Amino acid sequence: MTTSAVEPVETGAPPLSLLEKAAKVLSAFESAGPRLTLTEVVQRSGIRRSSAHRILDQLVQLRWLEREGRDYRLGMGMLELGAMASHHNRLRRAALPHLHALHESTGHLVHLTVLDGSEVVYLERIGGSDDSVVPSRTGGRQPAYCTASGKAILAFGDGTTVEQVIRDGLRARTPRTITRPESFRRELAMTRERGVAFDHEEGYRGVFCVAAPLRGAGRAVAAISVSGHGVHREMERLAPAVRGCARSVWQSMFGPGRQPEKRARPAGAGPAGLPQPSMDNMMAWLRFSDWM
Repeated sequence: MTTSAVEPVETGAPPLSLLEKAAKVLSAFESAGPRLTLTEVVQRSGIRRSSAHRILDQLVQLRWLEREGRDYRLGMGMLELGAMASHHNRLRRAALPHLHALHESTGHLVHLTVLDGSEVVYLERIGGSDDSVVPSRTGGRQPAYCTASGKAILAFGDGTTVEQVIRDGLRARTPRTITRPESFRRELAMTRERGVAFDHEEGYRGVFCVAAPLRGAGRAVAAISVSGHGVHREMERLAPAVRGCARSVWQSMFGPGRQPEKRARPAGAGPAGLPQPSMDNMMAWLRFSDWM
């Protein structure tokens, strides 16, 4: 008599959490072929068959795995996460020397941010102890609507994202936060005209910021900003340096390419006057943004 799989033997070790079990299931695909059966996942992960089956089903629902018949393989969700991490690492490496130069020339805190849903994520933060008044950290998040970086990206993004940010709510963080949808849309229109966005104590009292979008002739893929306490007296003066830094980072990544240009807004275009392709997932975003 043969058995299809050997159940893992219980040990005296503490039971694994659901997250640890899911990680073991995903790790089973690291050195395997493109497809694994449930039996092979059980053998490679050491997870009990019943638990592995439940986890596999949940990972399929999340699009982290795909199922074809009795076989499982890595899904688009995992590919999207990997592509996003690769893209962000490439962006950070290209930007880092320019961010340091901007910090040295201005003496203020410098950020590199990307948009994730309705929030900005800080990929890099460069500054000294004098910048501790700004409550940011690498990997941290802030609502996009009340940050200069968020407004810089949204102004040169797609209208669907802007409207989603508004639907999520423009809640007051300080007395100066823009909370009215029409005022927020006007602010984004002014950002497109100026080429930079400003934050006048909209996220935190006493914190001012100026940000420029990182873009070629199309949508913004990130933003670079200078912020600090008391920067409000210098924001107009700092704006050209921030714009120049963003331009230098873009050229480091893609070469001179096409420069941003003003154009008439065709019917159905978003805030930046661009057609609105489907942006349902990060892979579409990467294909659209990387090579414009």
